[in-house]
Amino acid sequence: MKRVLLLNLHQKHEGFANGNLTRDLLNEAKTFFLHNGYEVKETNIDEGYDTAVELEKFQWADLFFIQSPVFWMGLPWLGKKYIDDIFSSGVNTVTYSSDGRSRNDPSKTYGSGGLMEGKRYMLSFTYNCPESEFNNPKGFFEGMSVDQANVALHKTLQFCGVQPYPSYSVHDVYKSEFDLNSVLNGLNEHLKQNIK
Repeated sequence: MKRVLLLNLHQKHEGFANGNLTRDLLNEAKTFFLHNGYEVKETNIDEGYDTAVELEKFQWADLFFIQSPVFWMGLPWLGKKYIDDIFSSGVNTVTYSSDGRSRNDPSKTYGSGGLMEGKRYMLSFTYNCPESEFNNPKGFFEGMSVDQANVALHKTLQFCGVQPYPSYSVHDVYKSEFDLNSVLNGLNEHLKQNIK
């Protein structure tokens, strides 16, 4: 049976970032994975976590579905702390063995020491900014895609040997005409198209 870890990297800020959209997106993802024969484990970092338990989940899972808001152009502080705690603690056991380089073999390059080869991940982000700011040379992100703007998380997972599925992103989350059903349907379609 296929196994997926659903990661909720939301950090609550009372009144303006309560985590409802993150919760709804993860519920949609969970329904999709259960209907497609996956075993599911979950982590909500805002509820606390045990590093050893999280490492067991990463070792167990074939796929990591990571849902996060973007705060100040990156992961919430608690999300970054979680990544630092878990991935650093997994050295030589779950996440990576070294940076990959070898004094005796110059063909072994930086970033090739991951222990998670064969595993996959999908990132899903929520943004206040409009989608038009990405892939736009005149936009705020100066032509970068969503994935380019989140290169640190992609590279962290790549460093550990994990391969990506295409990312999903939701924009203008504070807009008065925000359509939750459309966003959830969009995620469902994205999962259908990309998860084999």
